[in-house]
Amino acid sequence: MSDLKLPRSERLRSLKAIRRMFGEGKGGFVYPFRYVYYKHAQGAEEESVEVMFSVPKKFHKRANKRNLLKRRTREAFRQSEARETLRTLSEQKSVGIDLAFVYSTKEIHSYKTITHAVQRILEQVCDNI
Repeated sequence: MSDLKLPRSERLRSLKAIRRMFGEGKGGFVYPFRYVYYKHAQGAEEESVEVMFSVPKKFHKRANKRNLLKRRTREAFRQSEARETLRTLSEQKSVGIDLAFVYSTKEIHSYKTITHAVQRILEQVCDNI
């Protein structure tokens, strides 16, 4: 059960790292997400994979809808099998990965659609590392 948690050490919180990721990172689009990732040399104290989830106020004005979509995305990420693959791949190649999921549509999609999109994004990031 503890494997499915998203601990604080796996959340991307550093403003400096977020700016670097959006400035120098690579990305793409898998409906309904735009994603950005950045590979960097992994230090001894750094976590290998850090993620952030964003739902812009531009598309969803109500906070309860934004929170619903972020919860669904976090849950899909936690439940994903590719999450463990990404973690082991980053440890083998000794690189750290910062990853951002940005929900980019006005519709509120089902958990199943979000899960499928997150799975495809993680597979694409694994292929590009």
